[in-house]
Amino acid sequence: MSTTREGSVSHGKPTHRQDGRRHRGGGRAGHRDRGAARHRGADVVAVGSGRTPLDGVRAAVEATGANVATVEGDVATAEGVAAYLAAAADRFGRLDVLVNNAGVQAGIGPLSDLPEEAFDRLMNVNVRSVFLGLKHGGRTMAEQGGGVIVNVASVAGLRGVPLIAAYTASKHAIIGLTKAAAAELAGAGVRVSAVAPGVIESPMMRGIENGAAPGAPEQAKAAYTALTQLGRYGTPEEVGGAVAFLASDDASYMTGGYLRLDGGMAVDSA
Repeated sequence: MSTTREGSVSHGKPTHRQDGRRHRGGGRAGHRDRGAARHRGADVVAVGSGRTPLDGVRAAVEATGANVATVEGDVATAEGVAAYLAAAADRFGRLDVLVNNAGVQAGIGPLSDLPEEAFDRLMNVNVRSVFLGLKHGGRTMAEQGGGVIVNVASVAGLRGVPLIAAYTASKHAIIGLTKAAAAELAGAGVRVSAVAPGVIESPMMRGIENGAAPGAPEQAKAAYTALTQLGRYGTPEEVGGAVAFLASDDASYMTGGYLRLDGGMAVDSA
């Protein structure tokens, strides 16, 4: 269960300010980008597909007084990754924080009914984009002497969730990539961590609710809410705050792990 579709940076508390840092957030620009972009003081390169407007992200970042560059591209291709890395170098001179936050869902249903094409598309967007970001972004950061990479996973990556097998597999893969990359890049001064959201107010959750209870999405939302200990969905701003913390010096002794941001949904998980 999660809602990863967008990517950017967010403002947490003043202690998480990152004045002068250069961030790249990639995915499909939208609700979470705008929540994350409230992280004041960070210059941002926002990446999105041509089908998704980046205007909202630009406006949110500019409202904080920071600078923003937008790039239309596919973060699941080497060319798309090269484009946003070049934009960061050309516009801001370096890349301090990379947020891998592209993601899609493949609908709700039994594994036996999941089309192979849907599985392949989901893994391409959700996993390949993270792999390429770690590969090329990690190299860029190592060459410049350090940086931080934050991958957006899900509580679905911490347990087995029925009826969303492909999505669950993709988020487990992101947790694994986070741990492996952290071990490889630590010597170069690059930290790699992840956030694992649960149910978050977002268009993706609206789609999941409609898929789980066609014609009665409010019933599905009530059921998902009941799975949390706090009795509510999280917000994009709360996810952005967690990303901001991991990207900040306050988390300087943290790498290879994840922050679970799920209202207590996965209290029985490791």
